[in-house]
Amino acid sequence: MVRLRKFSAYQNLERPYTRISKYTKKNYVRGGFPNLKITKFDMGSPSRTYDTTIRLCVTLDMNIRQNALEAARQTSNRVLEKAIGKDYHLRLKLYPFHVLRENPLASGAGADRTSTGMQKAYGKPIGSAARVHAGQTVFELRLAKANITTGRLAMERASKKLPCHCKIQVIEPAVV
Repeated sequence: MVRLRKFSAYQNLERPYTRISKYTKKNYVRGGFPNLKITKFDMGSPSRTYDTTIRLCVTLDMNIRQNALEAARQTSNRVLEKAIGKDYHLRLKLYPFHVLRENPLASGAGADRTSTGMQKAYGKPIGSAARVHAGQTVFELRLAKANITTGRLAMERASKKLPCHCKIQVIEPAVV
């Protein structure tokens, strides 16, 4: 199995490459979209009403790979299911649209015959990432006010799986 590259190779926000031609039928992105690793975007019971919202917000502009989003979703969902049951609604608010590409260069004996170097360096799709800006919400968790400590713990666990610093915002209803 091929190892993933370090995240720093894909961290910066860059303009996605799109082929631009004077013929509109030839304007496209070559190579297809890789399979999505994120299995669910809504967890728990979305139809119930809850009085408290906890948000996990990003503090930097960057790409977040789909692997990191799925890992954060799984860890936070596991904490919530064990402690609360199904009495919450966790929503992943990002979708990884940005295709990450890699130009595989052969190395070792006989590499000069198999590799084209930078001659046709468009690259093959290896994964996808979500483009995130500072202050944008990654996860939104709605739950009862009695379970705020469990919700904060779940968001902290999720933030440790993401490649950036995150802020946890608790929004409680106004007391009248």
